[in-house]
Amino acid sequence: MARFGIEEEFVLLDEQTLVPTAMSTSTRERLAEEVGAGLTPEYLTCQIESATAPIENRADAEAQLRRTRRLLGTYAADQNAIIGATGTPFISPNRFAVSSSAHYDAVSTQLVEITREHEVNGLHVHVEVTDDEERVRVVNRVRAWLPTLLALTGNAPFAHGRDSGFASWRSILIRRLPSSWSPPHFRDLDDYRAQLARLVGMGAIAEASSLSWTARLSERFPTVEVRVFDAQLTVDDTLLAAVLTRALLVSDALDGLPELGLDAVDASLWTAARYGPEALLVDPVSGDPAPASAIVDDLLLRLRPTLAHLGDEDFVMEGIARIRAEGSGARRQRDAYAENGTAGLRELYRRSTATD
Repeated sequence: MARFGIEEEFVLLDEQTLVPTAMSTSTRERLAEEVGAGLTPEYLTCQIESATAPIENRADAEAQLRRTRRLLGTYAADQNAIIGATGTPFISPNRFAVSSSAHYDAVSTQLVEITREHEVNGLHVHVEVTDDEERVRVVNRVRAWLPTLLALTGNAPFAHGRDSGFASWRSILIRRLPSSWSPPHFRDLDDYRAQLARLVGMGAIAEASSLSWTARLSERFPTVEVRVFDAQLTVDDTLLAAVLTRALLVSDALDGLPELGLDAVDASLWTAARYGPEALLVDPVSGDPAPASAIVDDLLLRLRPTLAHLGDEDFVMEGIARIRAEGSGARRQRDAYAENGTAGLRELYRRSTATD
């Protein structure tokens, strides 16, 4: 059974204004002591990233995720703040400090003005694939289905204190980076490495770990890393994205399908970011535009045996039904804001770390 890992990025928000705020050094140190090695600073000082240990089943993932969110919420409250489990903050002053590290210094030098608005929080799912060439084949096989995953999981509806009109504004911000959205199709591992080396050599990215493709080979682990998701509102939302991704990457039910061009995949990522579950996407099977809901149904039919084998079938089916009834995180954030303004968002975010 393929192991997997989950990385979640969060933003620390002032409890009253919902403006991003830096976590104090002492709070970071206390958190690191209690959470362990899985907690690290993110690009901006208002962000923090948590990472699970390698996971073999959903129950283990749930336990790790709930514990970390509970601790983050507790420590944030100590400094009159809350944790925002959202792809972009509701409002932003656009004057953030970059976390101190050689890597982030190189990134900020590269991005210059983009850093002022690069307040993005993602969910990254790693799935173990031990053979290097097979990892490249997995990226080729799943890239056309990643817009479908984004359509289900958009959770970044706000920008500058107003509705952006997008389910995933984070995806649009990411698009400005020099290596973003869909990876191209690769002939083999040598081709992957050659294309990566070209990006680094021309100065488009500082190093391999700066790649922002929606799927890539991990530089640290024998995994394929799927990066298409916004940070998710709830643990259940994160678990749904993670176990669906694992099934997608390990199943052979997607073999033999026609190859979609880069423009088709990127156009689908745009419509998924814009419209969420109501998007029209390029169908990975027919190559024609189709409703995301119909593509999801086809994907679930193909993955059902794998999901059943992994023990995740019922959980995924219930999760998809919940999204169809309640909407993705973006819709739930909009509903909370429409009902009670920033107080509604504050309570929604607070519940995301109150997991007992």
